[in-house]
Amino acid sequence: MEDEIKQVIVVRKDIKMGAGKIASQVAHASLMSFLKVNKTDKEIAKKWLDTGEKKIIVKTTSYDEFNEIKKALSEKRIPFEVIIDKGLTQVEPGTETAIGIGPFYEKKIDEVTSKLKLL
Repeated sequence: MEDEIKQVIVVRKDIKMGAGKIASQVAHASLMSFLKVNKTDKEIAKKWLDTGEKKIIVKTTSYDEFNEIKKALSEKRIPFEVIIDKGLTQVEPGTETAIGIGPFYEKKIDEVTSKLKLL
């Protein structure tokens, strides 16, 4: 059976963001990562859209863990986008707040994110 397609959003919980700010960062991460995949692999993007846009939101508790995830995604060639905030509201300019991963093959994403807790 072919692997399922999903998207995972990783949110940093080591920085103070209110619920609305987190929701905004998750939305940015989902959209920007999807747009990246849609440019490079329209087949995966279309399958994700056609199968209900499965997405999971998880959290990290440290910047080191956040960086380890980015490194692992790069090494495994899993498409992702890091969201860097402009600092207009709750965080300092240039703060990395979230990672949008995929849509991509669920099993490949799980190799990097399966140990993270749900937000």
